[in-house]
Amino acid sequence: MPDASFPDLSALAKHLRDVLQQKFQKKPDKSPFALIYAFNGTGKTRLSGAYRDLGRTINANGETTKRDTLYFNAYTEDLFSWDNDLENDRERVLELNVNSKFFDGLRELELEVKIGALLDRYADYNFYIDYDRRKQPEPPGTEEQLLPPAVTFFRERTTDGDPIPIKVSRGEENIFIWCYFLAILQLALDGDPVYAWVEHVYIDDPISSLDEQNAIVVGNHLVQLYREAKRPIPTVVSTHHTLFFNVLHYEIQNHIGGPLQYVLKQDRTANGYLLKEQKGDTPQFYHVTALAELCELARQGKTSTYHFNVLRSVLEKTAFFLGYGHFGSCLKKDAKDADGILHQRFVDILSHGKYSMYEPTEMGEQTQDYFLTILKGFVDRHPFNPDLVKELPEPKN
Repeated sequence: MPDASFPDLSALAKHLRDVLQQKFQKKPDKSPFALIYAFNGTGKTRLSGAYRDLGRTINANGETTKRDTLYFNAYTEDLFSWDNDLENDRERVLELNVNSKFFDGLRELELEVKIGALLDRYADYNFYIDYDRRKQPEPPGTEEQLLPPAVTFFRERTTDGDPIPIKVSRGEENIFIWCYFLAILQLALDGDPVYAWVEHVYIDDPISSLDEQNAIVVGNHLVQLYREAKRPIPTVVSTHHTLFFNVLHYEIQNHIGGPLQYVLKQDRTANGYLLKEQKGDTPQFYHVTALAELCELARQGKTSTYHFNVLRSVLEKTAFFLGYGHFGSCLKKDAKDADGILHQRFVDILSHGKYSMYEPTEMGEQTQDYFLTILKGFVDRHPFNPDLVKELPEPKN
C-alpha cells in the first residue's frame, strides 16, 4: 500500500486501533500484532501515549475513570525511583509509585513470585518487596511515617541470613521493571479479573539499548507469553532496534500469525506522520533516508535537540554495516583522535537526555554548530550517495 499520511499522533493511533480490531474480529482466538519500526525521536513514545489516551476516560476532577490499555514505555520506568538513603548511606531501595494502576494487585496476586520466575531468565540478583515500610518517629514519641512500598535488591546474605542490600545498575533496574511489566501482562493474558480492563497492549522499546543476545531473548520470551495466552489481546510493539523487529517478525509469524508491519516516519512536508507498510523481516537502509533528512534540516538550521537521537541511530547502523564495534568509530580518524572522542561524547550525552525525545526544543546556536560539525565530519568521511546526502555548509565556529 502507499504511505498513509496522518495529521497527528492521535489520528495515527486511531488507525492502528481500527486495523487491529478488524484483524481481531476475523480471528478472535489469536492476538493480532502491529510491529512498528521508527528511529528514536520520531514519536514512538508519544504515539504510545496517544494510543493509551484513546481508551481513557477522565472526569471533571481530572481522575481516570476508565482505561483499556496496558502499556510499557519510557514513562513506565518513572513509576520507580531510588531512595538512596543519603542519611545513612546503607539501605538503598527502589520505591514504587503506588498511585498508579500499574501496581494494582501487587500484594494480593503474589507478583513477587511471578516476577522472580521471569527475572531468572535475565539476571543473577534477588529481590524482595517491603510493603510496610515505616520511618522511625522524629522526635521519639511522635507518629510513625508510612513510606511507599519499595524493592530491595541483593546477591548475598549475612551469616544470619539477612539480605545485604545493593544498588543494581541502570541496565539491571530496567530488566527488573521489564519483568514487572511481563508479570502483569501474563495476568492479563491469563484472564485474571484484576486486569480484565486490559483490552489493548502497547509496548515501546522494551529495555533500552538491547544488545543482540537480549534482543533475541526478550523477543522470544514476549511471544512465548502470547503463545500460552488464554485471553488474546490486540498488541502494538514499536522499536528502533532492527534485530528486535526481525526476531518478533519470525516469532509472531511462526507461532501466532503474520503481524501487521510498518515503518513510521515524520512527514516533513505536511508536519504530520507517514506510515509505510513493511513487507520484509527487517527494515533496511532507512538510516540513509534519515541521514538525508538530517542533512536537509541542518542546511536549513532547523535541527532540534532530539535530532541527536536520530544521528546516534544512523551512526549505530552505519557502524554495524561496516563491522565496527561502536558508533564512535564512525566519528574518529583513529583511536587517539581528540576531536572524534569529543564528538562521540557529545552524541552520547545529548542522545540520552529524556527531554530531547519527549520535549523537543530547538538547539542553541553553539549546540547547533556542534551538531553540524559532527554531521559534516561523518558525511565527509563516508561515501554516501551525494544525490541523497548533499554537501553541508561549513560550521560557523
